[in-house]
Amino acid sequence: MKLQETETGDLTSDNNRFAIVAARFNSNIVNDLLKGAIDTLKTHGVAKNNIEVINVPGAYELPLAAMHLVDAEEYTAIITLGCVIRGDTPHFDFVASECARGIMDVSLSTGIPVVFGVLTTDTLEQAQLRSQINGENKGVDCALCALEMCNVIKSIRKES
Repeated sequence: MKLQETETGDLTSDNNRFAIVAARFNSNIVNDLLKGAIDTLKTHGVAKNNIEVINVPGAYELPLAAMHLVDAEEYTAIITLGCVIRGDTPHFDFVASECARGIMDVSLSTGIPVVFGVLTTDTLEQAQLRSQINGENKGVDCALCALEMCNVIKSIRKES
């Protein structure tokens, strides 16, 4: 396989199907991430019927839902969205690290882009700053990442 010197994916849709798994915990934050992701996918040509949203209780459940979505073999990429805010106990550390590890495991074991869009912040204010509808929004970043990774992988497969 010979790739160009620099390989980057474009942000076109090309009939890709996307699943977005969104945690209900901290829904005030996650709903803004979800809006950012959906709006971005639509802006880049993804048809509404090529976007499916699945809700799960919290960030800890995101990897399991992503794994089952991959098994369904209907999606080109999966975006996971959640928000874990540090509290007074070590619970944050367990949820955040296991969620991240699980999402990466699903992506690496299947070859499907599973994008990590889980805010892990020390305060509610930090989460709000990273989920603004008309400002910084991690959901937007995750949608762009999913679009690009679909095209990078497609390009790599063409070259091999």
